Amino acid sequence: MDPGAAAPRPVNAVPPYGHVICCEKWRNSALVQSLRGGGVKILFENELGVADFHLPNRTKVLYVSESDMVAANSYKRKLVRFRNASSSFQQLVLVEQTVLSQQYFAAVQRFVSLDLGLALLPVGGQAEASQLVTQMILTEGRDNPFGRRPPCQILEPAVLAAVRQIPGVGRVKALALLQSFSSIWEICSASPEQLERVVGRAAATHIHDFFHTDSAAGS
Repeated sequence: MDPGAAAPRPVNAVPPYGHVICCEKWRNSALVQSLRGGGVKILFENELGVADFHLPNRTKVLYVSESDMVAANSYKRKLVRFRNASSSFQQLVLVEQTVLSQQYFAAVQRFVSLDLGLALLPVGGQAEASQLVTQMILTEGRDNPFGRRPPCQILEPAVLAAVRQIPGVGRVKALALLQSFSSIWEICSASPEQLERVVGRAAATHIHDFFHTDSAAGS
């Protein structure tokens, strides 16, 4: 490639229903194999910018792995570039929350949610990430439970499981939240007062801190 040439323009294509566009580096990953096993059709692309996946609901996904956090291999710069990418896509960051990465997770969460204002979902690994992504892909074209949905819509297990990962939120509170807010993004952006009306003051504080502060880190 000519050193003086401009960098390739990132592809902003939206895949059709049932498909996902994956960065080429994921071709042989367990995550992609699991997506295929779940019935998702894979399209590979080298020029997605810093995004790892494009979903049919116009969402770009960036995956922060356990090794990214432990090695501290420039993932913060990558997150900033992801946030600054100019497009009409929604942006979602999946972050591995494991025994090894736990000590780093709160700082990453603060940086993603508070400093950058991005939506973050913790996942236990590639298998769980695949389940969430599959749910988002295969519900597009009907009602995407990670996007907006009518309050009476039956809740999808993957969405309920994701909300229950918030500290202090059990099944009952998760159901109440998803009946009052039409997406995980709305829960993330809700004020403490809005959350308090649904789950009470203590739980509202836990939920707001989970998305916006580092209070659980103790440092």
